[in-house]
Amino acid sequence: MDLGVTDVRPVTERIGPPNSIPVQRCLSRNSYCCKRKIMQVRGRPRRWYRPLCWALLLTASLLCTELANAQSNDTPPATQSQQSSTDNGDNKSSEPRMTKLKIRVTTDADKPVANASVYVRFYQSGGFLHKDKLAEMNFKTNQDGSVKVPEIPQGKILIQVIATGWHTYGKWYDVDKSEESITVKLVPPPHWY
Repeated sequence: MDLGVTDVRPVTERIGPPNSIPVQRCLSRNSYCCKRKIMQVRGRPRRWYRPLCWALLLTASLLCTELANAQSNDTPPATQSQQSSTDNGDNKSSEPRMTKLKIRVTTDADKPVANASVYVRFYQSGGFLHKDKLAEMNFKTNQDGSVKVPEIPQGKILIQVIATGWHTYGKWYDVDKSEESITVKLVPPPHWY
């Protein structure tokens, strides 16, 4: 089938960015290969579309959380005189309050248990948009059966004690003082037959 076209040479080109689809194009406009349906890439891909969607999603979620927090706070706004009196007393309101613990491990006969493993677990703030994570500290009791724990955030604290020849102990405590002393009494293990 002769169409009467003398110069029919298909040329493969890349239109657009380097990773675009190669498009076949003919040098003469009325040739046979130009009449076929050829996929062409028009313009560059929209690189701004995906980051824009993420930004809108993040903004909407932050607005929803702020509205939920505003609705959950039923306290009336404080006047300036009330704010100035509370601000003078506490300059570090954003930091969590800390506590020091002294744990004493004894038997049920009030004798100290030496060399017992004491595990202290507490929640540490994860920061902006992160969950709180459970942090852990490990200690050994001295000859007096006591352990001094450095400063940790106030709140729920799990204390676990493991000693050879004694039943394992574990309990959650709510700590709200700056210094607190906790006494743990270990009981003998149940008798195995």
